[in-house]
Amino acid sequence: MASPIFLPLYEKIPRKNTLQRISDIIIFFLLISLLTYRLLHLKNHGTTWLLAFLCESWFTFTWVLVLNIKWNPVIFKTHPDHLLQAAGETDELPSVDMFVTTADPVLEPPIITVNTVLSLLAVDYPAHKLACYVSDDGCSPLTYYSLVEASKFAQLWVPFCKKYDIHVRAPFRYFSNDPVITLSDSAKEFQHERKRMKEEYEQLCHKIEVAVQKSVPPCDFTGDFAEFSGVEYKNHPTIIKVTWDNREGLPDGSPHLVYVSREKRHKHPHHYKAGAMNALTRVSALMTNAPYMLNVDCDMFVNNPKAILHAMCVLLGSKSESEIAFAQFPQVFNDGLKDDPYGNQMVVLQEYMARGIAGLQGPFYGGTGCFHRRKIIYGLSPDNVASVNGKLVEDIFSKIGNSKELTKSAIDALEGKTGTPANQSLQSHIEAASKVADCGYEYGTSWGTKFGWIYGSTTEDMQTGLRIHKRGWRSAYCTPNPPAFLGCAPSGGPVTMTQQKRWATGLLEILLSKGCPIFASLFEKLQWRQCLAYVWLLTWGLRPVFELCYAALPAYCIIADSHFLPKVQEPALYVPVALFLTYNIYTLSEYLRTGQSVRAWWNNQRMARVTTLTAWLFGFFSVMLKLFGLSETVFEVTQKEQSIDIGGDDDEGRFTFNESPIFVPGTTILLVHLTTLVVSLLKLQHPPADHHDMHGSGIGETFCSGWLVLFFWPFFKGLFRKGRHGIPKATIYKSATLAFLFLYWCKRTAMTG
Repeated sequence: MASPIFLPLYEKIPRKNTLQRISDIIIFFLLISLLTYRLLHLKNHGTTWLLAFLCESWFTFTWVLVLNIKWNPVIFKTHPDHLLQAAGETDELPSVDMFVTTADPVLEPPIITVNTVLSLLAVDYPAHKLACYVSDDGCSPLTYYSLVEASKFAQLWVPFCKKYDIHVRAPFRYFSNDPVITLSDSAKEFQHERKRMKEEYEQLCHKIEVAVQKSVPPCDFTGDFAEFSGVEYKNHPTIIKVTWDNREGLPDGSPHLVYVSREKRHKHPHHYKAGAMNALTRVSALMTNAPYMLNVDCDMFVNNPKAILHAMCVLLGSKSESEIAFAQFPQVFNDGLKDDPYGNQMVVLQEYMARGIAGLQGPFYGGTGCFHRRKIIYGLSPDNVASVNGKLVEDIFSKIGNSKELTKSAIDALEGKTGTPANQSLQSHIEAASKVADCGYEYGTSWGTKFGWIYGSTTEDMQTGLRIHKRGWRSAYCTPNPPAFLGCAPSGGPVTMTQQKRWATGLLEILLSKGCPIFASLFEKLQWRQCLAYVWLLTWGLRPVFELCYAALPAYCIIADSHFLPKVQEPALYVPVALFLTYNIYTLSEYLRTGQSVRAWWNNQRMARVTTLTAWLFGFFSVMLKLFGLSETVFEVTQKEQSIDIGGDDDEGRFTFNESPIFVPGTTILLVHLTTLVVSLLKLQHPPADHHDMHGSGIGETFCSGWLVLFFWPFFKGLFRKGRHGIPKATIYKSATLAFLFLYWCKRTAMTG
């Protein structure tokens, strides 16, 4: 920096949470009381009691993990004005390479990627310090054509945003709202410029829309598009195109924009998004070699133009160089459906859990909206920051690959000599960059194991962040107002389930691998409480085992006329009742304190059960099949949707289904509990219930069964609807068969018992 920094760039402020701690402890002691009751009466009851004890032990363990996370929440408060004051001139600010990843032009429409790119190009940061790289794993000429057209529009859009200090710099979002007229904006010049900008953006959208409808760009695969002729999705050479080169190094111009599609061949593993990120890291190292790297998903546009300044406040703080590895921004969603019907907007999760994790060793790497130090991606540890010696360089780069240019750029990054000569154009680096993006470059190297994004899981972000934390690094959780980035939350049942299944699969893969955080805490530098936070997340894939057993218990007890809960006349009944009421009031208060509605709370409670017993259950099975060598896990791209006008669709928020088997477990659970409710209400148990008041099923089991039916109420509605809002008949038939087999087994067990 130009001068010593006297004013703090950020503050780490502890958050008071006395009332929350008391509530957490009360729930914990109620869980312990329930377990104690189980143990004291275990000899007097059968298998159902033992299963209930095991499941409740798991729930207690999970609550301990939650309590650990929520105990010391913190808030990072950043001061971009202090940074600018300390920097003096813009040349003192470090360079940043920005990565945007997309993989499928159908599931991730080019217009979404274009808006994200345009918002990045227009941030409040010196343009000559920025470079934007777009990774297209679909090798789509449509995506490249869209970027070429977007780069032309950017020459108008970027100056317009900076001249009039536009706050929202994703065009689709900006033009979807009427402008807020202030004294400075009321000039005719601004109104004229805005109208012209809107017309230019509409022309851009029209060009892209026409190209998408025709499935080909308006060209004959000659000239600049010749390399796309005959390419296949998973069989094509490396294609790198510089769509805009800020050769003059203008601080107020448009940053570099580079299109990258790494080589893919059928017999070479490409490691999905992790492989794409590693290719971008190597390509950018040869072209711009910025010391910091931002990565965002193609639907995560910049909502706060000072986002980079906020991140730099954390990364350039007095002790940050030897402590903080990355700055993670929360995933906030643009125009989410009202009351969060699919439970995927994560407002409360990020408000309480994420801030709690920030008070430990730091937030998890979320895969998007994150700023990394390049040298840490190369494997640097906190102990080596102060002295980068020859032995360290030799150790780290003995397996970086056979590119001398990449080795030199990596050594420069370690020693703080970043950037490329100003008089060189990006075009001159394409040949060398293409070599390091070839599919065979990583063979015999440490990419994906020690360097870069780590392979072996469909949640590469968690794997990579864990590896950074276990080297001893911390991370920071940046939550500026307004949010730095906004994205698109899945708005349908199948899309939501696909995303959740991928998460559960990837997280469980990490838990059952050599990279398990427990080993990292015992033998490396991962802090113990941070380890417990990772365990809380990584065990998502194990939860369906216990929740499925617990969901089956009331149905079994009603059919077999037994019980797993205390009877009405037993004082012990107060324990599960108090636990039920306390937990629900506690979680409801969290939603109300964050401005959410009661319906949003209910939707999230409902979807937590639905997701666990459907998507996460399939994630568990996927990992088990992989462990037994029967199949491999597959990275499934989540469909992106760019919604502008929320509230105009009558079907909005109604649960959607498709033919996927992922909906079979949920439909089966619903049918089982509908049947058991009828059996309980009509007293059809075997043996007759009136002779077994002390041993037969009671009101507790009936209530649990009814509660589960309420959780799966969207499935109940789906039984009678058609189209995408109805459950397919094939799914109903499969579920009915499974439900019948389970109920028959319950009855047979009761008769033989």
